[in-house]
Amino acid sequence: AKIKHSRSADVVVAGWRAHKSPGPAGQPVVGSLLLGLYDEAGVLHNVGVASSFSAQRRLELVLELEALAVGPDEEHPWRWGQADAAGRIPGGPSRWSGGKDLSFHLLRPELVAEVGYDHMEGTRFRHVTKLLRFRPDRTPASCTYDQLDTPLRFELTEVVPGLGASEP
Repeated sequence: AKIKHSRSADVVVAGWRAHKSPGPAGQPVVGSLLLGLYDEAGVLHNVGVASSFSAQRRLELVLELEALAVGPDEEHPWRWGQADAAGRIPGGPSRWSGGKDLSFHLLRPELVAEVGYDHMEGTRFRHVTKLLRFRPDRTPASCTYDQLDTPLRFELTEVVPGLGASEP
């Protein structure tokens, strides 16, 4: 049986990408939220996205996030052309994007969200996360990698009897 380990993390909502289907008036609505965590040096890293919202929620999110929109002349840690320490630009093209529109709407990194995730792959969430709730009680600066569960790593040879025993 496959056991899902559910964990949650508080992350900074630093932008959003429009859903492929526009809202009722043809306006862009939220398809996914772009999530960030701070490292020890205070750099905000793009760690993944939260999506899977109902049509109604996609519309509500646009209105809820409106006040945090970053103007064209405002500073933001994820301006185009500024790669993070790993050389990734949030929302930049990847081998998976296949020419999709990856433009995104920047938000002032002031809103904290609690998201559910299954596990990390390096410094990013392995799969899309689930938005659990917004956390107005948390400060963005408190959203660091330190809070994440570090899953125990086992050597397969220690937990699978006989594995590796046939070597000379």
